Amino acid sequence: LLCTGIYNNLLFSSTIDRNKNVIPGEVLEAIISGSQEFFDKMKNFGVNITYMGGETADVGDVVRTITVNGTMTARWPKSKLITNDKIKPGNVIVGLAGYGQANYESEYNSGIASNGLTSARHDVLYKTYGARFHESYDTSLDESVVYIGPHQVEDKVKVESGEVMNIGKLLLSPTRTFAPVMKELLENHFEKIDGLIHCSGGGQTKCLKYVPENVRIVKDNLFEAPIIFQIIQQASKADDTEMYQVFSMGTRLEIYTNERDADNIISISKSFGVDARVIGRVEESEKKELVIKTGEGNLFF
Repeated sequence: LLCTGIYNNLLFSSTIDRNKNVIPGEVLEAIISGSQEFFDKMKNFGVNITYMGGETADVGDVVRTITVNGTMTARWPKSKLITNDKIKPGNVIVGLAGYGQANYESEYNSGIASNGLTSARHDVLYKTYGARFHESYDTSLDESVVYIGPHQVEDKVKVESGEVMNIGKLLLSPTRTFAPVMKELLENHFEKIDGLIHCSGGGQTKCLKYVPENVRIVKDNLFEAPIIFQIIQQASKADDTEMYQVFSMGTRLEIYTNERDADNIISISKSFGVDARVIGRVEESEKKELVIKTGEGNLFF
């Protein structure tokens, strides 16, 4: 919803399906109370989300552990929607980092977010986790792809801030919300924003689904991939093409704007503790394409 320009007066309901033989009531309580705690925190930044409750179902015959689904909706003026139709050659792209620690976060966020987690878990963690926790994966999978990594969840890693954290914590970092930042930008700088793209499914190639035809997206100044993505790539032996197609690689939200407005947008983002920079630009092209510059060269999509 944020990427369509909606940032306030939201309604949220959830449905939780669980296997009660594996997931006790304390887990449900933590999920529900944690959701409300997050909504309360967002309210402090002027982002009002009403928790409408939901339904919990004990369906152990169809759910291995637990599934948490959420639906969020809102009413909003059509004139205040971001549709990405205004993205055009000449735009610059301001990228917001998905890692670090924002002013509204209680601890370091690895930036892994919610995409590629199955792959990351199996590629990074050691074989014994499969033997000990059969409920954590699809047992019909070939064992050659189940928990094939070199790490234990308690292995220590030094992150960008210098803090030492364990790998399990990095893999479980929550997806960063940009709601406080976007509330400020959309409420007071709406006309400066031509497009918004959240680099979720599809990683850094997500933009190809939402930009107009006949443009070339050039990303030649992305943030250096934070440590969690380096760990995943080293463990999985995946090449850059696969990594940038699956993961955000640290640059999570893209704001398409004019060059003259970029510095102001960056300044506002940084005031919330969210790092930001111009990561690229939009060029005219005979066909829709994407160029990503990495330390190893250019990737073409």
